[in-house]
Amino acid sequence: CGKVRVLRKQPQGKDIGEGDEFEVNTDFKHKLFKIKINQVQTKETTEENTNTTEKVFQDRQYQIDAAIVRIMKARKTMTHPVLVSELYNQLKFPVKPTDLKKRIESLIERDYVERLKDDINTYHYVA
Repeated sequence: CGKVRVLRKQPQGKDIGEGDEFEVNTDFKHKLFKIKINQVQTKETTEENTNTTEKVFQDRQYQIDAAIVRIMKARKTMTHPVLVSELYNQLKFPVKPTDLKKRIESLIERDYVERLKDDINTYHYVA
């Protein structure tokens, strides 16, 4: 029994190009064949991939900010290493330490958190 095609493609082959044409095989008739039609999945280009990762990072920034504020609100004062380790425990996605540092700096600029004057490695929550 050979392959039976519901759709015909011109020119034949697995790869799909812009000039390829598809048509329905009107001669196809069979009671015993179960037909399963899959969608064609396009491959993501490197530019689209970088755009996607940037958007994901922007969405995650809000989650990181919220986690920092939540932790600092509960503890009031924390050192940097303890805060970072607590963030790694709470966040469900991988985060670089440099990204955490940037988010902490952003919250300091927006007056959610401040550094203690006598110890720059310690943060204090500003209510």
